[in-house]
Amino acid sequence: MIAHIQGRLVEKSPTEVVIDCGGVGYLVNISLHTYSQLPDSENVKLYTFLQIKEDAHTLFGFSEKIERELFKLLISVSGIGGNTARNMLSSLNPRDLLQAIGAGDVKTIQSVKGIGAKTSQRVILDLQEKVLKLYNIDEVSIVLSNTNADEALSALEVLGFVRKSAEKVVERITKQNPNATVEEIIKLALKNL
Repeated sequence: MIAHIQGRLVEKSPTEVVIDCGGVGYLVNISLHTYSQLPDSENVKLYTFLQIKEDAHTLFGFSEKIERELFKLLISVSGIGGNTARNMLSSLNPRDLLQAIGAGDVKTIQSVKGIGAKTSQRVILDLQEKVLKLYNIDEVSIVLSNTNADEALSALEVLGFVRKSAEKVVERITKQNPNATVEEIIKLALKNL
């Protein structure tokens, strides 16, 4: 297993990089998240995972250890390969993806291109317990697990507000006041909508 790779950045694109280590150029597949984290300097270090299949040996690189660990968890789910896991990490920030898995947020996971309802449910079913234990996520989802927020959203919809814009406002309010009552959330939301 190759745990990390450090060397001179020779080529860089949003999906892969070539890193020169002692005269050998390693092609490393990366996510958009890692691409955005790459330094402008020539010298880089990526945490890696080598996926070995019958027809290919593919090296995946990550700017953070947490992203690599999440990648390993994702590919352990039936139906998710290396490229699908990389696509998920490109679409969602690793911490947002952990939060969505911990909260059982099917919609957020399903928002990733190529991930359907069954796959997102399987990801949650297989990984939710592991994610909650490994990363000590206490406050899983701010909006989804908060029944006060759900009730406030329903009330705002009845009042004629568009759900998408109301969700953003309610999420911001519940982040600032996690213990807010339904009435408090609605009052604050009405001021911000």
